[in-house]
Amino acid sequence: MRLTTRGRYAVTALLDLAVQESRHQGAVSLSDIAKRQSISISYLEQLFSKLRKKGLVSSTRGASGGYHLAKPLSEIDVMTIITAVDESVNAMQCGGKGDCHDGSMCLTHDLWRHLSEHIEAYLKNVTLAQLLESRNTQTIADRQERVSIKKDNNINTINLFGA
Repeated sequence: MRLTTRGRYAVTALLDLAVQESRHQGAVSLSDIAKRQSISISYLEQLFSKLRKKGLVSSTRGASGGYHLAKPLSEIDVMTIITAVDESVNAMQCGGKGDCHDGSMCLTHDLWRHLSEHIEAYLKNVTLAQLLESRNTQTIADRQERVSIKKDNNINTINLFGA
């Protein structure tokens, strides 16, 4: 089973959005998420378009615009985020079709199907609220915010001196 960057980045970006909303109570820009999480802004735009269509985020235009979570944290589970960006956690080589061995079901088909079901059930039971409550999440978010502010200050200093 391999979860691609699309699913990972979507979960990371929404958790970042949840952290920032809980701290600052305002819309969060994709450029800020991109800086903190080292994800390209164009990739985030693609992901957030899908997340908006699935009703997980809403956007606000304007100078103080950005994104908000469209549902309470306790109602957004990790599996919903992953499927919203057209991602899967299916561990079966055949994608569940049963044609994994020369057009027929392979010997380990049921093993991988059960694993996929367990992973999906686990991710359905993990919400953004639970992830946000994690001490690690808060510690890492603090570090990322400090690094982001430091980078912004360095850029402003460089611009100030015309270098």
